[in-house]
Amino acid sequence: MRVSTTEFTVVGGGIAGLVTARRLAMAGRTVRLIEASNHLGGTVASHLVGGINLDAGAESFATRNNTVADLARELGLSDDIVSPSDEGAWLQPVSGVALPLPSTGVLGIPATPLDAQTIAVLGLGGALRAQLDSLIPWFGKRTDISLGALVRRRMGKATVEKLVAPVVHGVYSLHPNDLPLERVAGLKERLALHGSLAAAARSMRDAMPAGTAVQGIRGGINRLITELAADLTTYGVIIEFERRIESAEALAELDGTVIVAAPGILAPVRGRTVTLATLVLDAPALDAEPRGSGVLVAPGCTTVSARALTHSTAKWSWLQEYAEGRHIVRLSYNEEPADLAETARLDAELLLGVSLPPESVIDFGRQQWIRPTPLAAAERTDGVVVVGETVGGTGLAGIISHANATVDSLLAPADDAADEAADDEESEDARENG
Repeated sequence: MRVSTTEFTVVGGGIAGLVTARRLAMAGRTVRLIEASNHLGGTVASHLVGGINLDAGAESFATRNNTVADLARELGLSDDIVSPSDEGAWLQPVSGVALPLPSTGVLGIPATPLDAQTIAVLGLGGALRAQLDSLIPWFGKRTDISLGALVRRRMGKATVEKLVAPVVHGVYSLHPNDLPLERVAGLKERLALHGSLAAAARSMRDAMPAGTAVQGIRGGINRLITELAADLTTYGVIIEFERRIESAEALAELDGTVIVAAPGILAPVRGRTVTLATLVLDAPALDAEPRGSGVLVAPGCTTVSARALTHSTAKWSWLQEYAEGRHIVRLSYNEEPADLAETARLDAELLLGVSLPPESVIDFGRQQWIRPTPLAAAERTDGVVVVGETVGGTGLAGIISHANATVDSLLAPADDAADEAADDEESEDARENG
């Protein structure tokens, strides 16, 4: 397989492939992008529900390192970056009624274990156990562990299962036992700096832009794809639609350095399926936003099938304007129920604590995605660069950050060569003038 520093072929037109192709083209490289479907964006997609264009995938992005916000600004979306409403999320415990989620934590890690909201969720015993974190020394010897193992060791099992697990599942679609600590940007470093998880969470919270862990884009996250596609045209990227690369062997036929930005080429797609159900509702009882921006469901809860609910029109003021008095609710499922629309209505009714009769449903939308597992080292192919969720992790911030770092490494050899040539030219000039 030919390796080039001037010619590249990107396979896959999702967010990672688009960011990679754009950066390379902006640097003056020849870039071809191959996409198996007839459109760009991958899981950053939209769908029409109730006559409203809505995100069918990610509807927000993590603010850490400003990775996504910086890209949005580059794409001319500065004025449309928005923060969610001040209404916090709620938590549906394994049993009992929903409770407000402690507002000072990060990924469910309580920054102040003995505050009233944390005690309400954990109980006094669980909160006292979490407070012991401040007394346990941190030597930093074991960082190759999961977030769940770390929190359990320092704050106890109740904190993991009742607080951290629902939040982590909502962000990463994983249990904290399956989330490597290194994937939680900044936590390991702040834990080493401050010596306790609670202090690390407070520090991370303080560092978040405008005090929020996530932001969005007026009109939907899917607008990133529209603007990226426009830039690819501007910078001369050749795009081939409906061309499917079936195997790693087929990559050898492509021109230049090959960058795989789609799962299923180097290895079969493996992962967990996530099903999203979107309801557009005529429900005046939701005007009061009874559960804030939404509800996270604790693992083990059997009263509902959904794993999380977002009251989208309560979370995003721009969407409230678009909805014109209607309410938009989105629920996520690890396993799709037999009657998704009816199950979603009943789950929303229970989680939101209001009556939602069948006639209140104006429209319903379904979307299903596979969250691919990481690509194993043995599944990599020599000479092939990989970007995307299988190597960059879950979430737009991680995927875009990894794509940017990959492009930096691809451009570095050519930049170094250019610097060396410039140095040689200057030396030659100096000798001639000497």
